[in-house]
Amino acid sequence: MIAATTVYERKDSNVSNQRMQGTSPQVKAGLLTEVVRSARLVWRLLKDPRVATATKLLIPGLVGAYLLWPVDLLPDVIPLVGQVDDLVLLALGAKLFIELCPPEIVRQHQADLAGGARRDAAGGEVVDGDYRVIE
Repeated sequence: MIAATTVYERKDSNVSNQRMQGTSPQVKAGLLTEVVRSARLVWRLLKDPRVATATKLLIPGLVGAYLLWPVDLLPDVIPLVGQVDDLVLLALGAKLFIELCPPEIVRQHQADLAGGARRDAAGGEVVDGDYRVIE
């Protein structure tokens, strides 16, 4: 009974290893695309004057202070593991900042990033068009 369990565990770990190695390029590209999209959304929200200044200073300020602080939860001298806490904190900080921003402003910026209606500096909608001169 013990030998059968051991064989089953090995088979199961081989399957999980194959799944990790067989991650498709589309999945990896989708993750990278989502990270870039979130970063662009955070940047746009930071520049938007409709988002409260306290929100802009609180979360990004705390995350920035932690990244610049010489003491880490996981020391950076440990290869790869030391940077994981920084990356996780950046991701959680971005998610929290987006959730604390007004939802209608977040939706507007998400639509703009997805290729929705563009706005000019005064907030008016920009309509693209072609023209020709008729003589």
